[in-house]
Amino acid sequence: MTLTLSRTRDELLQHLRQAPHPGKPAREYLEQEQQRLNDRFNDTPIRELVNARALLVDDVLACAWQIFSLDAANDVALLAVGGYGRGELHPHSDVDLLILSAGTPEKEICDKLEKFVAFLWDIGLEIGHAVRTLDECVELAEQDITIATNIMEGRTLYGAESLYEQLSERTAPDKMWPSDEFFTAKWDEQVSRHRKFNFTEYNLEPDIKNAPGGLRDLQMVGWIAKRHFGADSFDEILKTGFFTEDEHQILLKCQDHLWRVRWALHQITGRNENRLLFDYQRQMAEEFGLKDSTANLGVEQFMKRYYRVALGLSVLNEMLLQFFDETILQKGGSQEVRKINRRWQVRNDYLEVTADNVFERSPSALIEAFVLLGQQTEIKGIRASTVRLIIENRKIIDDEYRNDLRNTSLFMELIRSPHNLYSNLRSMKRYGILGQYLPEFGGIIGMMQYDLFHIYTVDAHTLMVMRQMRRMRYESTREQFPLAHEVFYRLPKPELLYLSGLYHDIAKGRGGDHSKLGAEDAIAFCQRHGLSSWDAKMLAWLVQNHLLMSVTAQRKDISDPEVVHEFAKKVGDLVHLDYLCALTIADINATNPNLWNSWRASLMRQLYRETKRTLRRGLNNPMDKQDWIDETRAAAQSLLSQRDVDQDKIDALWSGIGDEYFLRENAMDIAWHTEAILNRTNGQDPVVLLRESSGGQIEGGTQIFIYTPDIENLFAASTNALDQLGLTIVDARIITSADGFTLDTYIVLDENGTSIGNDPPRIEAIRQTLTDTLRDPDQFAEIMQRRMPRRHKHFDVPTEVTISNDIVNDRTSIEINTLDRPGLLARIGQVLAEFEIAVQNARIATLGERAEDVFFVSNREGNPVSDPQLCERIQTRLKEELNNRNWD
Repeated sequence: MTLTLSRTRDELLQHLRQAPHPGKPAREYLEQEQQRLNDRFNDTPIRELVNARALLVDDVLACAWQIFSLDAANDVALLAVGGYGRGELHPHSDVDLLILSAGTPEKEICDKLEKFVAFLWDIGLEIGHAVRTLDECVELAEQDITIATNIMEGRTLYGAESLYEQLSERTAPDKMWPSDEFFTAKWDEQVSRHRKFNFTEYNLEPDIKNAPGGLRDLQMVGWIAKRHFGADSFDEILKTGFFTEDEHQILLKCQDHLWRVRWALHQITGRNENRLLFDYQRQMAEEFGLKDSTANLGVEQFMKRYYRVALGLSVLNEMLLQFFDETILQKGGSQEVRKINRRWQVRNDYLEVTADNVFERSPSALIEAFVLLGQQTEIKGIRASTVRLIIENRKIIDDEYRNDLRNTSLFMELIRSPHNLYSNLRSMKRYGILGQYLPEFGGIIGMMQYDLFHIYTVDAHTLMVMRQMRRMRYESTREQFPLAHEVFYRLPKPELLYLSGLYHDIAKGRGGDHSKLGAEDAIAFCQRHGLSSWDAKMLAWLVQNHLLMSVTAQRKDISDPEVVHEFAKKVGDLVHLDYLCALTIADINATNPNLWNSWRASLMRQLYRETKRTLRRGLNNPMDKQDWIDETRAAAQSLLSQRDVDQDKIDALWSGIGDEYFLRENAMDIAWHTEAILNRTNGQDPVVLLRESSGGQIEGGTQIFIYTPDIENLFAASTNALDQLGLTIVDARIITSADGFTLDTYIVLDENGTSIGNDPPRIEAIRQTLTDTLRDPDQFAEIMQRRMPRRHKHFDVPTEVTISNDIVNDRTSIEINTLDRPGLLARIGQVLAEFEIAVQNARIATLGERAEDVFFVSNREGNPVSDPQLCERIQTRLKEELNNRNWD
């Protein structure tokens, strides 16, 4: 070790004994030496730093033991256990200690031990300690695998070495926890730990110690080998043949990287923090010298490195533990072997090669393995020894291999396989085959996008999309995804859908338009794999337009027949619509499980049905707006006549309401609104109606209708009241009548992303709050000051405001992209009110930390906002208000 401490242990002991109060110099020494270690972070191997930190604590503890005269106690020993027992400590790691005694210590010793422990806390050490007799330790180790593991990693810091020797002997594998039982218990422990992190290495804020691919997975390999072989280090394990030299080097490299990340994380946070929270990720990237580029942020580069290390370690952990189980624990057990062909056989339901040189003789077998898994469901997986050979031989895959007809045919056979496509592609990715065979896919492995919208890395999202696509086949998904289930069975070639999922995001992180670049990659794939010209065109179109349907449904007014017609023109025919619909639903669901809700499902369903109607009518025969309006009025009148509503009153009310109302609302809702308005007892009182929005043109949320005199601040007051009620607005339609009343419809969801449902007390509370607010909008409650969610605070989302005029619909659109936060809509409403701008319609979308809202507005005369200088002032004022963090 090149690192040395500034004092020897004897020098430190003398220094502390000379001080009237040794706690102060001990604390100062710890802090000074730790700072010296931190200063060497960028030029010293992390292994030396970790070992030096442990040695520093060793010296301080040994000196403290002597200061309190515990060295005179012959039947008591101070032991380091756990990670500290391995001689591995990070700046703020817990210092795990076991004070071991032959029997119950005398009161004098107990008093000294109590002062010793208090001293350690006083000097700033975070200790975890236990005081136990030898018999107590043995009894507890028999009952608790964690205690047995900690003891196994112990070492004596001071005192009688014979005590730990006795403890080791009495807790050895021949006395308790033999290899097979130890393995089973630790395996169950690992599965339980991984379950807390959803069995993925790719969490947005990963725990570098406990999550899959974290340091615990590394330690797991060491524990199993130590228990069985008695090996104390990776170097000693290597000699047993448990892993290869290449695997040994991978373990060491993974350990080094994770240790560097953990050390830096402790430095930055000043505590024993093992979670890579958003709060620290940018600073960590800077600590590692990573800068933003035109293609990727520095933080994205940092997290990509972490995810790749975690993936590599997770795969190795999984393979080595399976190998231990198969070749050591199951050795001598019954073996059932079934031969498939010259290359493959099945042993105890797991696939294995017939000889170690199969991949050298038949390189195509690297893909054939996964084809067999997709065809024969009785095969549970691949044996560890064969996984090792697959990983070792993956570099066989080069350009010649990728263009070999045998291999391209096998890959397409895999894509068309009837079973386990997602599982097999995931295994191919984990073993390094998929990224090697498709280098463009290799480029996105571990790639994260620094936002809250995309909760998976690009590669994980891609495979999740394909998983969602496969689920569309099952009858069990019909209820949750009825539209996707319906269109899936009309697709002429489902494999094109799967390939669109594989390629839709494959060009992310390269800079430029990933949809266009991905389409180019898709065409190259089709040419290499012998797909037809029609297949190639369809796949490229899907990849290039994979965002078209979601953007149209969520950001445009799909109640407008012209919007639907424009979308239909881009789609062209029903086959393209079916493919795009299935891809869009899978993409949304695989982006973020919280993103798909009944509201988004209804938008997709509405756009699909209206587009299908348009395509069947013919693109050259678009729906006339006036015909649409006349049909809606007639249907609403028919409903009202059945309820004996006076026709003259209906005509009088409708005469002041423009055609836009009948274009945007459906007949059932118009009848509902009309009857309630006409039944008012006080002509100036606001009408507030609530009901589920099912069965109409728009479904999936709770519909709130407001009819009240149109005055300033109405939109801001209404949205603020809804925000205070904990409701999320996803759609707003604002109509102003000729006689000065406004007819507003809001579609809202509760905090769980669902409609309010049958909850009379809550519905009444909402109705009363809105009624009170609307009676005096100028006096509405102060804009919501709820605290912004922690995660949102770490994203810099500069406000973008785009103002453009829609000549066809005679209105202005204002698109706002900004950081989402409580009170946002109310503040936007206030700014628009300052300029006497009326909101006619709004589409509200929250994507992670981003709000992407579109407002269709007009001036007070109902005309577009056409003055360029006024548009510029509105744009500037919106940016000024929304970039102001003082109200967060």
